[in-house]
Amino acid sequence: MTISVSPSPIPNSSEVSLAATLLDRDADLTELLDLVSASKTEGWLQQVRDRAGSWLRRSTLPTTRDEEWRFTDLSDLRQVKFSVQTPSGVSVQPETLPETANSRLVFVNGSYAPELSAIASLPDRVVISNLADLPLAYSQRVQKYLAQSEGALEVFTALNTAGINDVAVIWVPKNVVVETPVHLMFIAAGDVATISLPRCLVVVETGAQVTLVEEYKNHQDAKNAKEEVYFTNAVTEIFVEENAQVNHTRLELDSTEAFHIGKTAVTQARYSRYTCNAISLGAKLSRHNLEILQTGEETETTLNGLTIITGNQLADTHSAIALNYPHGTTQQLHKTIVGDRAHAVFNGKVFVPKPAQLTDASQLNRNLLLSSKARIDTKPQLEITADNVKCAHGATVSQLEDDEIFYLQSRGIDEQDARNLLINAFAAEIINQIPVASLRERLTQSVNSLQSKA
Repeated sequence: MTISVSPSPIPNSSEVSLAATLLDRDADLTELLDLVSASKTEGWLQQVRDRAGSWLRRSTLPTTRDEEWRFTDLSDLRQVKFSVQTPSGVSVQPETLPETANSRLVFVNGSYAPELSAIASLPDRVVISNLADLPLAYSQRVQKYLAQSEGALEVFTALNTAGINDVAVIWVPKNVVVETPVHLMFIAAGDVATISLPRCLVVVETGAQVTLVEEYKNHQDAKNAKEEVYFTNAVTEIFVEENAQVNHTRLELDSTEAFHIGKTAVTQARYSRYTCNAISLGAKLSRHNLEILQTGEETETTLNGLTIITGNQLADTHSAIALNYPHGTTQQLHKTIVGDRAHAVFNGKVFVPKPAQLTDASQLNRNLLLSSKARIDTKPQLEITADNVKCAHGATVSQLEDDEIFYLQSRGIDEQDARNLLINAFAAEIINQIPVASLRERLTQSVNSLQSKA
């Protein structure tokens, strides 16, 4: 018996006649599908896209009547008319990380920007490229992985697949340790409401190691600092093979008028180790679906999350961890800081079926409300049928304690500085887990600037 996060991947689904499935059940979804699938590719990739599109035409966008989306209303997303645009002349030099100055790929509105990318600091045999420029041998190997993760039959994942034009590919060969962090930067830019479909594929072979920073952000012209409306629908597939290790930091720093829906699908082979540090600070509406599938025994999974939102932002984190084999270890800590009228959602599932004996799983969601009108909906879940496991889960919701603020004031710290100090300490537990020093510093500064808005 095994538990999968969701049904079989699209490329392996049964063939269906396109003519028989053009039902267009949801006009808004059909409009998005027609928009992103207008451009065509060739060969196997177009077949993958067509299968996804066929499935989508029988589907609908989720609503609050769907259990998985009952706290996240997509009505505002439906009201925007998006377009596809690939602008030029975007500069990212002020935003690069010193540690990744020569190990980054940059995409603008989902399209590769070679003039902004630099990959000179990578070891031999490590492949960091967009799909179009892959060596022929790797192009053929990618077919075995792209769109093959569990969870492909989900509306927004399928929409991304139906519109794939390019992919950020990271391939680390057997026993290679990449000492330099790799930075994938996805920039939304343009003067209209754009939709982009960033796609990442990461394959880390047996015994290999890599540190990855995946960043989503808005490009703001120095002459126009307006928060832009756009929609980023991102999918990242990560395959961690036997005894391999991936340290993954995901940053969502979009415009506060943007929509961001992202999927991270991770497949872990036996003895592998995967760490995710997911930081969400931007977007009017954001949703991150994080799915972990264990395919062998003795895996280690660490999930750290931090969401900081103010104003009328809504941030939704859904995670699902399927532990199908014995001796797995997983630790999850997700924190949220919610100010003004913002609304945070957390739903974490851990599946431990009978074969997963001697599993050690813990899950904790801690929430800090900075306003009486801020809202949090939290639902940590454990589904256990194994009888020899160590599992725990929980959630806390709190506000800044008057006694703690008073204590700091009694030591000569004014009230606002005391509040900021306590908020920084709450966030630091997650930020300090990020292995890139300059990124930790940048995020600490971002937390400080957001506090002034809370």
